[in-house]
Amino acid sequence: MTLFARAATRRSFLATVCAAVPAFAQDKKGESFPAGSHHYSDPATELDVIRLTDPAYSSTLPAYYNRTISRNSGFLLFCCDRSASPQAFRIDLKTAQTRQLTDARDLDGSSLTLTPDNRSFCFFAGPSLYVSSLSTLHERELYQVPEGWERCAGLSVGPDGTHATFAEKNGEGSRLRMVSLAQGVARTVFDAPFAMADPLPRPLRAQILYRQGDEALWMVNLDGQQNRRLKLAAGRNVSANWAPDGKTLLYLNLPDDKKQLNAIRELMPDTNTDKLVAKTSQFASFNFNRDSSVFVGASANASSPTVLILLRLTRRELTLCEHKASQPALSAPQFSPDSQRIYFQSDRDGKAALYCMHVEKLVEKTEAETRL
Repeated sequence: MTLFARAATRRSFLATVCAAVPAFAQDKKGESFPAGSHHYSDPATELDVIRLTDPAYSSTLPAYYNRTISRNSGFLLFCCDRSASPQAFRIDLKTAQTRQLTDARDLDGSSLTLTPDNRSFCFFAGPSLYVSSLSTLHERELYQVPEGWERCAGLSVGPDGTHATFAEKNGEGSRLRMVSLAQGVARTVFDAPFAMADPLPRPLRAQILYRQGDEALWMVNLDGQQNRRLKLAAGRNVSANWAPDGKTLLYLNLPDDKKQLNAIRELMPDTNTDKLVAKTSQFASFNFNRDSSVFVGASANASSPTVLILLRLTRRELTLCEHKASQPALSAPQFSPDSQRIYFQSDRDGKAALYCMHVEKLVEKTEAETRL
């Protein structure tokens, strides 16, 4: 064999290997994995708890305000690193089988969100915003954060499913951006002299809620007008989310006085009316069901690290189970759309894993989310 022939053969071999690497990586997308669920009786309440994912891998829920569970409560969208890097997965909530949905570099698990029709999901991977079909797993890049800008925390898709909303920062300032899911057309809604985060469109209103660190919550119209700081209770205010009808904003108030109890409060932005809903046994995070009649929270009480439900009408709490998460605020408990199950995450058994409890004997069934 001539020297030229050996060189050509070597080049052909290297080309084959290089071509095989991305092909192998792509094969991971769409791969299914058997159920790794585990049932156990909670030590504190003796109620049945289901650990849905294997704690040998880190499995985390998206941001608390994003759509995580399908309208029919059939599957849940989450992030897992079982393929060596964080990727989007879905878990069948009847069989507990999981399927890998992405093979993306630098995927931000907190940005995962279902679209309202449950046919697609959106996410950020590095500077790029993608939308992907759940049936074909074909993903399309919608937008890329331009050079000189950096993405701020948070991504949401509005109730009408037409736009993705997020913020970008450049130096100390930032801008609120909206990108259409159909054409990928981007526009700036508003510029602020500080870093905006966690933008959340208001249902049935042309307004967006956004956060200024731990300092304040603001609201601005979609045309960038009437930007105003919301008048909330003193202290830190976390887990803010719109009620499904968009009339009120529910949030968890953490008073500066540590002797005071953390409380769920409700703001009516149209009248600037803020009221106490219920004091809690030191919830660190919370969420609510479709008609906001029942709340679920993770307690930060070190002597009682539990997940509880709280009835709005009676302000009565009921302990469901221990979460034993090293950071209770990250437990992110939430209801299924029909209010018959609750889900949360905890690193009690090693790495972060997802957990589930049936609460149909305790909470009335609610109608699933509808397109607004």
